Amino acid sequence: MKKFTTLLLIYFVCFTLSAQKSLSTEELLSSSEEEISEYFSKLADSSNNFYSKGNYKQSLEVNIDFLIKAFASENPYYIHQGYRLLGHNYEAINDTILAKESFEKSKKFAKLSENNQATAQSYMDLAGIFTTNNNPDKAFAYHDKSIELFEKLKDYEGLTKAHYNTILTAMKVDDSKKAYLHILKARRLNNFEKDSVISVGLDYYSGLYYAKKHKYDMAEKYLLKTIKGAEKAKLTVQLERAYDAYSQNLAKQGKNEEAAVAETLFEMYKHLNEENIKSLETEALSAKFQVSEYRKDVEAAELQNQLQAEIVKSKSNLNTILIVVTSCFLVMFIALFFAYRNRKKLVKELKVKNKEYLAAKEHSEMLSKTKSTFFSTVSHELRTPLYGVIGLSTILLEDKTLKKHEEDLKSLKFSADYLLALINDVLQINKIDSKTIEDEQTSFSIRDLFKKITASFEYMRLQNKNRIHIHISETIPKHVRGNSVRLSQILMNLIGNACKFTEDGDIYLIAETGSETEGKTTIKFYIKDTGIGIPKEKQETIFEEFSQANSINYHYQGTGLGLPIVKKLLALSDSEIHLESESGKGSLFSFELTFDIAENIVEKKEVSILDTSRLDGKSILIVEDNRINQTVTKKILENNNALCSIANNGEEAISKVKNNAYDLVLMDINMPLKNGMEATQEIRTFNKTIPIVALTAVEVEEMRFKIFDSGMNDIIVKPYDINKFIQTILKNIVTEKQEVSKTKDINTRLRAV
Repeated sequence: MKKFTTLLLIYFVCFTLSAQKSLSTEELLSSSEEEISEYFSKLADSSNNFYSKGNYKQSLEVNIDFLIKAFASENPYYIHQGYRLLGHNYEAINDTILAKESFEKSKKFAKLSENNQATAQSYMDLAGIFTTNNNPDKAFAYHDKSIELFEKLKDYEGLTKAHYNTILTAMKVDDSKKAYLHILKARRLNNFEKDSVISVGLDYYSGLYYAKKHKYDMAEKYLLKTIKGAEKAKLTVQLERAYDAYSQNLAKQGKNEEAAVAETLFEMYKHLNEENIKSLETEALSAKFQVSEYRKDVEAAELQNQLQAEIVKSKSNLNTILIVVTSCFLVMFIALFFAYRNRKKLVKELKVKNKEYLAAKEHSEMLSKTKSTFFSTVSHELRTPLYGVIGLSTILLEDKTLKKHEEDLKSLKFSADYLLALINDVLQINKIDSKTIEDEQTSFSIRDLFKKITASFEYMRLQNKNRIHIHISETIPKHVRGNSVRLSQILMNLIGNACKFTEDGDIYLIAETGSETEGKTTIKFYIKDTGIGIPKEKQETIFEEFSQANSINYHYQGTGLGLPIVKKLLALSDSEIHLESESGKGSLFSFELTFDIAENIVEKKEVSILDTSRLDGKSILIVEDNRINQTVTKKILENNNALCSIANNGEEAISKVKNNAYDLVLMDINMPLKNGMEATQEIRTFNKTIPIVALTAVEVEEMRFKIFDSGMNDIIVKPYDINKFIQTILKNIVTEKQEVSKTKDINTRLRAV
């Protein structure tokens, strides 16, 4: 019966393929490998040709023939190809169930064929299906698999498509950050002349990204590129979408006349595409009927005798069902008609409300942007002179001839450090309020984190003659996964608060296991001290910004931002801070956080690279326009036996790097004539290997990305800790020496792409 069914299917397909000369199974099996490969290649070309023209029915017929012949050849790679072509057919006729089933089978046979490129393509197909079915988690998982496999194969064309498909999923779930990262990766790989569809798509999604970030000039630039590319390639669907986004972008800038012109072009292409869609929908319905008829014929050939007796009964039942279904559709049509009429009225009212809402939203966003710009500018202007104060005071403290001024210098450095802490606290509050703080998940050890944090308070502990006790429950997992940076900030603020208001006392840092479910654990944290305590009437206000307990018998004065930061950070993690305190009897702060349990984590021993002897004789170029900052940086490096040169601006830096050999460049960002990023980009045109480290007084994530994108290797934020400063320089000098051959190889491959 199985052989008979196969022959029947082959006969059916061969009969329907009028445009394709088909070999019989016997002729195919008697052919050489080259002839078989050529035959399947022609079938695939024929299928793709029908598909691209919207002729889904004929494409489907070719694909069914392809698959049947592939099974006859017993070659898993050809079977994979057949299922993949069939899956795209089902996608075109909106049958996602059969499409997913075909792509799953395609993946299975791709693995059997041991062809990694075929497997990567199958992952990409499944990612698309899960995106269509609104399952982004699985879609991203398959995107990651396809990208990883294409990277191993060094298949840059496939890798470009994999990144592009990831962009589509990210944009669908409104994850603009992920979308932009993959836009950048796809741009580096894409052959813009070879694949105009992807090129136009990348410009379009770049425009959407910048529009969402309210960078309307950049958005306009990319949307115009999209329109130009789409017109050249005659991509009418992309032209419709581009003109729609372009008109909205112009409207937001107040360019109403230009927006009206763009909207007119959008409507024109929309009408044109609607006509094309109607034609394709008709073809899709026809192809869908073809699938239904094909499956019905197969079942009839196998079950003809069993079904013959039930034909009359089936017809009667079918008529009854058709009457019921028709009645239901009629009722639904009437209901939809009235619903549509009411909806039209509601939409009109909503448009008025939306205009009012958008006006209020734009005003609010303008105020928020002004606030962020103010904080960014002020922090830069304050950090730059602070760099000079902290740096010079640190250097002078090391000068033994100034021993009698040591206390004065310590007071000067303490004041500068205090001012820097205030600036950092204000910026932290601003980041939380503007929702720009990131939630980075990593695996870490609670025990190691406690040790590092308490070690950082050793000087303050000795100064106030306190004792710090750590108690960690044995039931707490060895490693957990969560936001370790956020937890560190919370604990450091609370422990710092305890150290400030406790003298000759005890401070307890406690962690205990709370509730535990499969794969997750809730940990309760307690920070207790035997200090001056907090009066009942002050316990609510201390969590407000710039508020303090104002104890008259205690000498310490703080910024009043530590506890508000703790409260806001815990709120981001759906938690809250609890306080128990009594004046003169100490305080107990507690909170709880839930973490994923991390297993099989390989512990890495930290290796210190702070061997300053490595700086002996190293030639370092300091690019800095501020004379005081030049002096501070130069003295720190020369104290470690480095050889320093100075460049006062970007133009001078480019000239010196061209004419001299340096081991590293310290590049300030904000400079006259040519800023640090522009200078770095020009240096990279003739020197790919020299390490360039950015010096900046502004710590903004968007700026950080631009710095690395310009070609710099690392960032040092001013004012900096001298040990971290030296460590960063050593790391980049060592890395440069060890990785120079690897970097050349990477640059060669990138140029080839």
